[in-house]
Amino acid sequence: MSSFGVTSMEPFLKKFFPDVYRKMKEDTKISNYCKFDSQLLTSFTSSLYVAGLFATFLASSVTKAFGRKPSILAGGAAFLAGSALGGAAFNVYMLIFGRILLGIGVGFANQSVPLYLSEMAPPRYRGAINNGFQFSIGIGALVANLINFGTEKIEGGWGWRISLAMAAVPASILTLGAIFLPETPNSLIQNSSDHDKAKTLLQRIRGTGDVQAELDDLIKASSVAKSINHPFKKIVQRKYRPQLVMATAIPFFQQVTGINVIAFYAPILFRTIGIGESASLLSSVVTGVVGAGSTFISMLIVDKFGRRALFMVGGIQMFVSQMLVGGIMAAQLGDHGTVSKGYAYLVIFLICIYVAGFGWSWGPLGWLVPSEIYQLEIRSAGQSITVAVSFVFTFVVAQTFLSMLCHFKAGIFFFFGGWVVVMTAFVYFLLPETKYVPIEQMEKVWKEHWFWKRIVGEEDDEIKTHH
Repeated sequence: MSSFGVTSMEPFLKKFFPDVYRKMKEDTKISNYCKFDSQLLTSFTSSLYVAGLFATFLASSVTKAFGRKPSILAGGAAFLAGSALGGAAFNVYMLIFGRILLGIGVGFANQSVPLYLSEMAPPRYRGAINNGFQFSIGIGALVANLINFGTEKIEGGWGWRISLAMAAVPASILTLGAIFLPETPNSLIQNSSDHDKAKTLLQRIRGTGDVQAELDDLIKASSVAKSINHPFKKIVQRKYRPQLVMATAIPFFQQVTGINVIAFYAPILFRTIGIGESASLLSSVVTGVVGAGSTFISMLIVDKFGRRALFMVGGIQMFVSQMLVGGIMAAQLGDHGTVSKGYAYLVIFLICIYVAGFGWSWGPLGWLVPSEIYQLEIRSAGQSITVAVSFVFTFVVAQTFLSMLCHFKAGIFFFFGGWVVVMTAFVYFLLPETKYVPIEQMEKVWKEHWFWKRIVGEEDDEIKTHH
């Protein structure tokens, strides 16, 4: 995450991306919106997603065959290597190679951690615990921003090295922590015939001796899962259609909310509005605090009010603030001007409203909902599809964003606002409520849904008539 802060640090740009640095400094003819439009800079950013994409499918097999825990360990190890390379980089290739290793780490972690949490959590608190994962990511981004804010001031201009190398701190905590974590009961059952171990673990994590019902659910799900050799072939079947649709639609929508645009480019955006270098990093800190705060609130209320309610509120919030920001920037900024102080603060305020909306809706729920809707037999594959789609579209958005900004200018906010309308409608009509539903009984939800029952319901009837 912290790499986006470093891309607006001048010594960093000067060393690795001299063209961008020159454009920024000398060329006053270039439109405000096009200053940072460099292929090399974009590929630095995007190398992480491409690597993450490949890693996810690798992680799927590891997670299924060896358990959730080895995947978490592998992710941590790749992170450590990547941050070391980034901090020590003396040319752009080392830099990009470090990013690739970080990407592999992210791929493994995103594939295994949400599954680990959803399987370990008691159904009543599953939402809160999974959103805790997002909350921690938010805190991480925030710390990264604070570090950048500090290192930018270092004389001699090597502060970016600290920013990139600091990624090793959370990575080592993740790796060390994972060594001491137990494997999930689902995974124990999937990978050994000895169910007592799983039972003892369940009793320990549920805090009660009475776990037989849940254990039976897990064993049943596991035997179905074992009978399937090719979960990716399986997940395209008709009876898994709703899960497949969600596995692809949710991460796609999460990327086209426009959050990446705000998050990656908040520093750049704020410079475009004409707030100086330090102020723009500080403003990213502010949006970081807002994002972490709202995700924290969603942890507290997601199991009470449910997933759908949060999606609705967040969606409306995001749409309104995007329209307003787009309007202000279209009216005020122009290609070469700057925005008056008052408007600049208004834009920051609106962006905070936007970030809060995302922070309690698509941010955490984009990971929570997919990780809880798959049956065990397709869970590892389903989660991989989710992570992969997420990487693909993050990549696409990151690759095209700078040129889109250059051509659409302020219209880019209306573009993403349009998508927010689409996704809010999608959730309203097609996503059933999943709070309180035990993870191994999730199929029922689709069979009772006004739309999906036409698709998953028919299959059951066919089976009945044939016997």
